[in-house]
Order: sequence, then structure tokens, then C-alpha cells
Amino acid sequence: MTDSQISAPQSLPACRYAAVLFDLDGTLLDTAPDFVTAINRLLSDRGLAPHSEAQVRRAVTHGSAGLIERTFNLVPEHPDFEPLRQQLLAYYRGCLVEKTRLFDGMETVLTYLAQAGTPWGIVTNKPEQYTSAILAGLTFPALPAAVICPDHVTLTKPDPESILLACQQLSVDPEQVLYVGDHARDIMAGRNAGADTAAVSYGYLDPDEDCAAWGADYQVAHPLELLDIVFAN
Repeated sequence: MTDSQISAPQSLPACRYAAVLFDLDGTLLDTAPDFVTAINRLLSDRGLAPHSEAQVRRAVTHGSAGLIERTFNLVPEHPDFEPLRQQLLAYYRGCLVEKTRLFDGMETVLTYLAQAGTPWGIVTNKPEQYTSAILAGLTFPALPAAVICPDHVTLTKPDPESILLACQQLSVDPEQVLYVGDHARDIMAGRNAGADTAAVSYGYLDPDEDCAAWGADYQVAHPLELLDIVFAN
């Protein structure tokens, strides 16, 4: 199902939540293609064969450290690890929004939220310099009312601090919030904050992982399924 197969409604059922919060990579945005560009430049520098998008997708949810660890089979303590990670990030900064986009269906979800007057926000473990640049380079039906990055908190997900800070900025009770994510740490953070949680399987799920085991309130195979959760009668 794509955005073209569903149009914004003329009227909406009542929204069940005071706000909806999203993880960024693998939940709201498909950022993997730009990570493919960056990691393959790094591999090319070293005369190594490029990785497929499928290979990179499986590692994106683990961040730059996970990409280096899985691509070069290095542990963080290896002397080459940090220089490789920094070079990867330098390449990534140069292609942040070349191919990154909203997941199919997510534009419709955000349109529904905007029409309902329901604020939405982002709670991510992606550093602010990358998050801000990506958001500035993309267009949304409505801007996020809160954007929380690791720079804004002492403890990152799975600790609930970042979700609680977003709720504070939005002046909403965490129990009236839905947090949507594609990793077990997202669901743990949402549950620890007292929010409802939705685990998505359309993102960067490892083949050996089962999101049903994370204990989320909902499981989502496509962004448009969020509409039945958020606007349930």
C-alpha cells in the first residue's frame, strides 16, 4: 500500500492520543540509502567490494559504531575502529539527504495527525547535528513539535529520559502518548516512560529478531497501520 492509495479524510474520528512520538531512523525516515553511499565510499577507499543495501540496512539501527563493527569485523577497542567511524561520519555528513525519505505511508500518517491537531515529535539516539540537518532538508505535512536527541539528555534510550523530556516540552502526560520505534530499546524506553508503544517491522529489523518479543502494545508492518491505532473508534 502506498500514499497514493489513501487520501486524507474529510473528517476524522477522535485521536486516542495527546501526542505521537517517533524514533527517526527505520521508523519515520528511511535513511539507509545514504548510509549505503557513505559506507561504500569507505570500502572503496580501502579497495574493498561495496556492500548491498540489504547488508547495510541490517546494521543501520546500531548506528555508526555498529556499521563499522559489522562492516569491518572490528571491536571498538581496535586502533582502527574510531578513525574508520569518524571517516564514515564525514562521508555521511556529505550525503545526509540525497536519498533519505519518509517511509511510504508516513506522509499520510503525519497529514492525519496535522488535520486532527495532534502534535507529533521525534525521540532519537541520532546526534542533533545530523538530525537537524536531515529535518531541514526534508518537507513534512507539519513540523515536529518536539525533537529530542542524545545531546539534550543525560541518558539515552532505553532510558525513558528522552521520551519524558519530549512529553514535558509538549505538555502532555506520558500515559496519553504513543511512542513508535523499530528497536527493542525504543519499546523499553516507551514502556519505562509509561507511554503506549508500537513496534514496527518495516524498518531495520535484524533477520533473527522478532519484534513481537519486545512487549509492545502494538505491532506495525506498514506505517498506514498506525492510523487504525491512533484514530481507533
